[in-house]
Amino acid sequence: MPFCLLTEAWLPVRRASGRFDRITPAQIAGNDPDPVIALDWPRPDFQLAGLEFLIALLATLAPPQDHNEWCEQYAHPPTAEDLAVRFAPFAGMFMLDGDGPRFMQDFEDFIVEPNDVGGLLIEAPGENAIKRNTDLLVKRGRVENLGRAAAAMALFTLQNYAPAGGAGNRTSLRGGGPLTTLAIPPWRRPKGSLWDLLWANVPCGKPVDIADAPRVFPWLAATRLSDKNGRATTPNDSPDLLVWWASPRRIRLDFTANTQSLACDLTGGIDPVIVTGWRQRPWGADYQKWEHPLSPYYQGAGDAGLLPVHPQPGGITYHHWLGLLFADPESGKKIAQNIDAFRSDRWRDLPGPREPWRLLAGGFDMDNMKARGFVESEMPIYEPADRNLAVKHDQYLRLLIKSADHAAKLLSRAVSRALYGEKSDVKFDASPLANLREQFLAATEAEFLRRAAIPDFVSDEAVRRAWLSHLRQIVLHLFHTAAPIDASGEGHPDRVATAAKYLSLALNGYGKEGEALFKTLNLPALAKSPARKKEKAA
Repeated sequence: MPFCLLTEAWLPVRRASGRFDRITPAQIAGNDPDPVIALDWPRPDFQLAGLEFLIALLATLAPPQDHNEWCEQYAHPPTAEDLAVRFAPFAGMFMLDGDGPRFMQDFEDFIVEPNDVGGLLIEAPGENAIKRNTDLLVKRGRVENLGRAAAAMALFTLQNYAPAGGAGNRTSLRGGGPLTTLAIPPWRRPKGSLWDLLWANVPCGKPVDIADAPRVFPWLAATRLSDKNGRATTPNDSPDLLVWWASPRRIRLDFTANTQSLACDLTGGIDPVIVTGWRQRPWGADYQKWEHPLSPYYQGAGDAGLLPVHPQPGGITYHHWLGLLFADPESGKKIAQNIDAFRSDRWRDLPGPREPWRLLAGGFDMDNMKARGFVESEMPIYEPADRNLAVKHDQYLRLLIKSADHAAKLLSRAVSRALYGEKSDVKFDASPLANLREQFLAATEAEFLRRAAIPDFVSDEAVRRAWLSHLRQIVLHLFHTAAPIDASGEGHPDRVATAAKYLSLALNGYGKEGEALFKTLNLPALAKSPARKKEKAA
């Protein structure tokens, strides 16, 4: 029997009682006496992609029509039977194997040399690395067999986050390794419910019409090629719901009977049918100018339009809030649609008292075709319930973040001057300066979150000066740790002393750099440094 992703119990989950289980997608409904509270995939990328898969299902097959319906189904989730009825007409479109169309695989069953199944994983070494024997850190051969559940999630993860993959092998609709942001609401039900998290991020809209299914689920029709005779696929070519199911890679999985009862190399489960390889052809769909509801965007250079944000080395910290929580028209930053909807309306209409919610941000940190790592972070978000006060609170947090960012640049610049000289071409994002920035953010994060959590904050000058004093203390400590003066006279002590002097002046508001720092906090600038005043008087 073909493996149907809508009716098979293939999703590994953890329930509130601590029991591990496997469920069908319809069983995510939040009315179970022992509710599902989390997915239980063995990989963080599968965990995040699994949440996106379920959000995509709800957004496509069972979305709320408007905000009122969203509120109603958050407070009173549908039953598993209700969801199963809504999913049923599309069951034949979500077959992973079999003779008909296959989930997120090419419509054509082409014949080419197969790849090892481990190559479905984004961090797996590419063909060149294997040929040149340079797969030193991530070795080949770690994954040779996948059960169908793990294969389905590996396939969805690859299509959703696909990096550059050689000539003609397209990246995902959001480029290689996009950043995903999800709102995690304050849990209303005991021990939490996965339904709450999923529903918090499902947009309002209309379910897909059966007649439109081939235009929403690309595997139901011949691939829209992007070779020299093809063209890009834009929002003008397909319904909006395609954004959830874009399949840029032309892939066919190879299934075989598991006659030796081999365990899946990722989950340890034994499936009577396993995936041992996959085939790929180039020039799949080239998705351009789409805006995914779960990702933040920024304005690209020239006529590039909006481009998706991607994780960077160093992970995700509070200084990213400007791009993840606050739209910034000046810099062209646009927060994800789901975060905007949750902040604007949904959080304030949740049942029960207003409590802090959390922002989940994650994705692959990619260097072109190479995965440097998978980064993920959860941050508590404190917001006043009063909308007018919330606007002021946002402004206050912007001041804190921008001033911290400026102080971090002052620190990097001063250490660069001390260690490498005034005319050094060492980049601030290069090690060890990049590590210095990470240390600064880690050292100031607790104080930032403490200040962000104060419900009756006062953004007066005294509060801003107290934050500046904290930044100054951390910056000077890190500077003297990174660029100590060697008592032996080695290491250019004069250069270190000069850098320390100008850093201290800037942190106290003197000079152009100090004036810029004070400006970020709306503090009065000090026009000239004390040293220059003395020189002029002489």
